[in-house]
Amino acid sequence: MCGIIGYIGNEQALPILIEGLKKLEYRGYDSAGVAVHNGLHININKAKGRLAVLEERVEGNHLIGTLGIGHTRWATHGEPSDINSHPHTNQSEDIAVVHNGIIENYMKIKSWLQREGYVFVSDTDTEVVAHLINYYYKGNLVEAVRNTLERIEGSYALAVIAKGHPECMVVARKDSPLVIGLGEGENFIASDIPAILKYTRKVYFLDDKEIALISRDRVNIINQYGEKVKKEVFEVTWDVEAAEKGGYQHFMLKEIHEQPKALRDTLTSRIKVGRIELDDINITRSQLEKAGKIVIVACGTAYHAGIVGKYVIEKLVRIPVEVEIASEFRYKDPLINENNIIIVISQSGETADTLAAMRMCKTIGAKIVAITNVVGSTLSREADHVLYTWAGPEIAVASTKAYITQLLCLSMMALDFADKMGKISREEYRQMIEEMQRLPQLAQNLLDNKEIIQRCADETFNANSIFYIGRGLDYAVALEGSLKLKEISYIHSEAYAAGELKHGTIALIEEGTPIVALATQKNLFEKTLSNIKEVKARGAFVIAVAIEGDTVIEKEVDRVIFIPSTHNMLAPILMVIPLQLYAYYVAVAKGCDVDKPRNLAKSVTVE
Repeated sequence: MCGIIGYIGNEQALPILIEGLKKLEYRGYDSAGVAVHNGLHININKAKGRLAVLEERVEGNHLIGTLGIGHTRWATHGEPSDINSHPHTNQSEDIAVVHNGIIENYMKIKSWLQREGYVFVSDTDTEVVAHLINYYYKGNLVEAVRNTLERIEGSYALAVIAKGHPECMVVARKDSPLVIGLGEGENFIASDIPAILKYTRKVYFLDDKEIALISRDRVNIINQYGEKVKKEVFEVTWDVEAAEKGGYQHFMLKEIHEQPKALRDTLTSRIKVGRIELDDINITRSQLEKAGKIVIVACGTAYHAGIVGKYVIEKLVRIPVEVEIASEFRYKDPLINENNIIIVISQSGETADTLAAMRMCKTIGAKIVAITNVVGSTLSREADHVLYTWAGPEIAVASTKAYITQLLCLSMMALDFADKMGKISREEYRQMIEEMQRLPQLAQNLLDNKEIIQRCADETFNANSIFYIGRGLDYAVALEGSLKLKEISYIHSEAYAAGELKHGTIALIEEGTPIVALATQKNLFEKTLSNIKEVKARGAFVIAVAIEGDTVIEKEVDRVIFIPSTHNMLAPILMVIPLQLYAYYVAVAKGCDVDKPRNLAKSVTVE
């Protein structure tokens, strides 16, 4: 959500800012803007809408200068507009600020500043930051920012430039990610690595409440007390090409097709000589025995992965598992203690609600296991144990390969825990590992035979509502399939436990209503088939997802998408692929902006 880019060096800043903002478009935004210091003044240009609108506006405007900051905004306070776009300034435009996050006490500060004579022009919370810095500025920009940060409450990643300081910028963060890219005679800042990867692979990760003074040749970092902080340089190892479309029409389609590789990469270093070895997770048998319960905390797609994880962990490990929505978790006075194991899941490792939930659990003393895709993210740094999903950069807003590798990580973790607890036979342990190693090829086989999925999409893309049903693990995956469809096609969709249809939901079924019925769980197949017959009797158009070789279901539904046979607990990893493709082809048929769906952001760094 929102994107920040900044540059100081010997090159013209504007092209670098625009290029960086393009790399951040995947985060979701409704407006964009830049501020460039020409040595005497700060020139600002910003525009509602796509980045192309800003590009057209700055063309020929001669925004000359080698220091600048840029921003893509996703509205939280104030509607999308030119005025509410970032950067924001004080009245005389001596200070320019870009900001990710939310200033929770901005109304109180705004009222005070208005009494001091400050005039506000936007509806945003960010504008108070520009005025506060101006209020505290007495020639030292770092001190002005420090004093400002002491007054504000909430989350922030901030970048500040000032008219009187053409030689530097000041940045700070709390709960919103910010990286500093290190170059030769130039330095960069960004809210995410892809924005600067074209220029440098060496970065610093700012931690909470740290402030950095950045010039062409130097980066000085201090903490909230003014003490110097020494940072280790992090070397980015993945290629910029990994964040390009590579010939695919959309990033989402590219990332769906990258899932076999993502599965293989996530498995490779974790299976050794027929055994699961999770080197970064040192949960012992004693800790598992004392745990009492495992709590999985996440948001959105990661939450749906957690629901699958609950089924798998409870089945294999026989420890109770609770799955909590992170944004609700802290406010329900949860019953957790220091023995509980808390699994937090976030693709970006920067999801604000998930971070807040983790920190609350840490104060109690619970053991935190993080599943994330981003090395160096806040989640990975603050958790006790980390299991990385080696999915590579995920650009499309709708998560695909991050979800599927989260499922794989949860399955490996469950298998490891079951082995430590002595709850799984040698034969089943061996069989599950063998099936895990087959998953990349089975996933590729699914992708190589997607014509039936395209046909299903072509037949249903004009529907007003599409429902998903399933039982057990099928229901858990149905939740994610339904979310994907909603996210990118804007079709109303819900997922229901198939056995609940007769308790009210079946009233929604009428002639031609599309139903996606998941029927891969052998022990529940007959019951699911009965539910399919119920909706067919009321005129539904049923698309089934079933295990290959199932000849029974073909007689009861309109279309069948088959997935390869695998271990029952691993079926969700394959099952979700046709659901992702179905959502994708429906959205394309409707002419939707698949990679940047309306109102959504890739990384939700505000609560």
